[in-house]
Amino acid sequence: MNARTTARRLGVRFVAPLALAGLLLAGCTAESGHLAEQYEQGTGGGYISGDGRLVTIAPADREPAVVFGGTLDSGEPISSDELVGRVVVVNFWYASCPPCREEAPDLEKLHQQFSDDDVTLLGVNVSDDAGTALAFAEEHGVTYPSIIDVADNGVQLAFAGGAYAPNSVPTTLILDREGRVAARYSGLIDSPSVVADIIDDLLAETD
Repeated sequence: MNARTTARRLGVRFVAPLALAGLLLAGCTAESGHLAEQYEQGTGGGYISGDGRLVTIAPADREPAVVFGGTLDSGEPISSDELVGRVVVVNFWYASCPPCREEAPDLEKLHQQFSDDDVTLLGVNVSDDAGTALAFAEEHGVTYPSIIDVADNGVQLAFAGGAYAPNSVPTTLILDREGRVAARYSGLIDSPSVVADIIDDLLAETD
C-alpha cells in the first residue's frame, strides 16, 4: 500500500510493555447496553452513563493532548501531530476479540459517514501483526487504517497515564481537535448513533 492510499484511509493530507497488552486483552467483553436515550437526555457538560460504559468530558475538564505515534498496517508511520485539528476516533481492538468483530461494520459506517468532515477513524491493534490486521480489514470491509501496537505497546502506554485510559478491549476514545480525550466508550459500541452525536458535538466546538 503506497503513501497516498494510506493518507486517503486516514482522511488527512499525507505528510512526507507486554503487561499492559495482557491487561487489555483480558478485558475483551461482549456486554451490551443502550446509551442513546441516556446521552440525549444529558446536559452536554460532561456525562457518565448509568453503567459507566460511556464517559464524555466537558472541554474545561479535559486533560492535555496525548502524544502518540506508530506504524500503520500499511507500513507507513503516523504521528498524532498529523491529526491536530481533526476529531479522531481511536478504537483499540484485535482480530480474535468477538465484540471487535461485531462492531467493525459500525465503525466502518462511521468512517464513511464522516469521510467529508475533519474526522479520522484510527484503529490500534493491540495483539496482531500487520498481516492479520489487514486480513481482518478485508474480511470485514474495513477501509480505515490501524496502528500495529503489539511490538512496544507505545499507543497503549501513551494513553495509559490518563484518567480515561483504554482499560479493556474493545475501547473507543474520541479525541477533540486538540488531541485531548473528550469521550471514552468502553466495550462493544452498541449505539453508534451516540458516537456520531459526540463527533458532531466535537466538530461544532469552538475555542
